[in-house]
Amino acid sequence: MKALPILDELACGIDVGSQRVHISVGGQAPRVFGTMTRDVQEVVAWLREQGVRTVAMEATGVYWMCLYAALQAAGMQVLVVNGRHVRNLPGRKTDMADSQWLATLHAHGLLRSGFVPPPQIRQLQDYMRLRQDHISLAASHVQHMQKALERMNIKLHDVISDLSGVSGMKIVRAIVAGERQPEQLLQLCDVQIKKNKAERVRESLRGTWQAEHLFALRQALQAWDFYQAQILECDQQIEQVLQQLGGPPPQDAPKPGKSGGANTPRIHGLHQMLVQICGGKDPTSVPGMADHSLLRAISEVGVDLSKWPSEKHFAAWTGLAPGTAQSGKRRRNQARQTNRVGQLFCTLARSVGNSVDTAFGGFYRRLKARRGGLVANKALARKLAVMFWQMMVHGVQYVEHGLKKYEVRAALSEQRVLQKLARKHGLQLVPCALAS
Repeated sequence: MKALPILDELACGIDVGSQRVHISVGGQAPRVFGTMTRDVQEVVAWLREQGVRTVAMEATGVYWMCLYAALQAAGMQVLVVNGRHVRNLPGRKTDMADSQWLATLHAHGLLRSGFVPPPQIRQLQDYMRLRQDHISLAASHVQHMQKALERMNIKLHDVISDLSGVSGMKIVRAIVAGERQPEQLLQLCDVQIKKNKAERVRESLRGTWQAEHLFALRQALQAWDFYQAQILECDQQIEQVLQQLGGPPPQDAPKPGKSGGANTPRIHGLHQMLVQICGGKDPTSVPGMADHSLLRAISEVGVDLSKWPSEKHFAAWTGLAPGTAQSGKRRRNQARQTNRVGQLFCTLARSVGNSVDTAFGGFYRRLKARRGGLVANKALARKLAVMFWQMMVHGVQYVEHGLKKYEVRAALSEQRVLQKLARKHGLQLVPCALAS
């Protein structure tokens, strides 16, 4: 058997933990370091002394990030590999052996690095993920407000669509301030609510006013206000990063794009800043893609999607393309787990699938009837991800051809399948007039 060539005798493998780092150079006996800042600096200095130029490490939680940044700043090539791709032999799992195994595989050129965004995109990613956490925590306190109101038999959240909207929050603040009269609380609502739901809102605001539930309502409101202030601070930091990436928006900015709802960052000229960052491309023309969802996508993958050689590679990386496992002549499908970007496109697909006049809506309903909603949602999410890659890499613009044109194409496709089956069985298709 021909031996595998060693491409780099000084290839380094690192097993990163929360308290210790095990480092092996060229598959030799590992050396153990700590994880404090002084220890990280010592690791970089020691690797330089050894003449190491390239390092491989597993993506273990968040422990690898500090060391990765230090090694990258030192000019070393750092590969962050998936732990499932470098499994060791059963029964021999130790941190020492892991670092040697990584170094051995890396020396033979058998490792491939996963995607790690550039530094500024990682900074934007941290702010956006923190902001999403604040949104989730704020939503939990809206549920606490609903629970407190329900305990007092106040049914406001069953009458209006959103308790955290303008009208709902005005009423909640008035209740916390001491207002109990339904008629006075009704006057705080929007004009359309008073016009269409006045009697229902008035009756929903009659209830008991126990002190313990009012206390819970007040605390939930204070917590919600706190997280709104945290979200606003995140918006300010995100705006600074966006200005560093693409510059401030022009003074004579064109009309804004699709906002994306109440959770969109409150940043002046956000749409124009995103278009500048994308090099003049406007991915919000993709169905379902609004400014907020575009910002979330950029914070995860950046704007240079050419790192994925094709749209199929990008769809596979998001987890939206089906995987395959082949052994000999046996081949079977293998489920892939969607990452954050894949989950984002699945969320967009749920709204796009409900559209009644677009080709994507017709595709979703046609596939849903045959394979079910989950399969249809993932298939549509893959289409959106492919379109996003094509626009960011090749500048391909989305053109909506409409539902009718899609239905005509789908009918022609079905006819070709029927004709193929008829030829296979020696039959002939005879068209007939449709009954009026």
